[in-house]
Amino acid sequence: MTPLVTIVALCYNHGRFLRPALDSILAQTYPRLEVFLVDDGSTDNSVAVLREYAAAHPEWKTVFLPENIGNCAAFNRAFFQSQGEFLIDFATDDILLPERVARQVARFQELDASYGMLYGNVALHTEGGEFQRLFHAPGPTGALQPAPASGWVFEDVLRRFFISAPSMMMRRATLEQLNGYDETLAYEDFDFWVRASRNWQFSYQDEILTEKRLHPRSMSAQGYRPGDPLVASTIRICHKAAALCRTAPERQALAERVRWELRQAARWGNLPEARDLYALLRELGGAGLIEHGIGAYLKVMR
Repeated sequence: MTPLVTIVALCYNHGRFLRPALDSILAQTYPRLEVFLVDDGSTDNSVAVLREYAAAHPEWKTVFLPENIGNCAAFNRAFFQSQGEFLIDFATDDILLPERVARQVARFQELDASYGMLYGNVALHTEGGEFQRLFHAPGPTGALQPAPASGWVFEDVLRRFFISAPSMMMRRATLEQLNGYDETLAYEDFDFWVRASRNWQFSYQDEILTEKRLHPRSMSAQGYRPGDPLVASTIRICHKAAALCRTAPERQALAERVRWELRQAARWGNLPEARDLYALLRELGGAGLIEHGIGAYLKVMR
């Protein structure tokens, strides 16, 4: 039987992008879709547009939240009602290309049940919709950068950023094992990758099936700026990752990630967060001369 796929279309003030995003769901060639339209307390015209599409497509389900509760909690409101064997967390400022669902389901059906998530390449566009670059692009040697990884990728996930979240399709059993997203966090992807890759394999699909918009109001564009709400969540995820590490190479990989996060925090003047990261780095045994210098600086700045 053709698997049911759930698309959770998550919106927060995406009014100007909503129609092309929702039209891209309608353009899917895959025959069995369950669609949830979730509005996370938008203050623009998003709800009106969502209601228009819901009225035109009564089989679509809606979750209209009266106030903003964040991506993780908003996604879970739909996830725990959904039935799909596979799920897509779809931000409604992006675009799904017509074969997206069909190609990803076909790929999942080639994999065994130990694979919990697959991801692919993404075309990155400007706010106005003009193509800018590919997320995975050939480097000087022709190899893709950042280098994709498949299989048991827990150590890779700790060390580096190589997955474009908008390209993901997740197995329901994986999300159920994790009890959905962690609602105490300000964002979902890094935590999902860490927790899921501990017990499930990931697969890279070398296809471009998604278009992502790059715009200054996105959360990723605010990274490490003063007041960035994501930094505290990143630190919590790093602590969670440390508890999941089983080997010295895994701890070393996490130390590389924490070292990078520490330098960003110090660079942008997030001193309490930098101190937390420095303490974790020392626990991991990864504090070198440069990091000890940062540690001395943090002491002086108390």
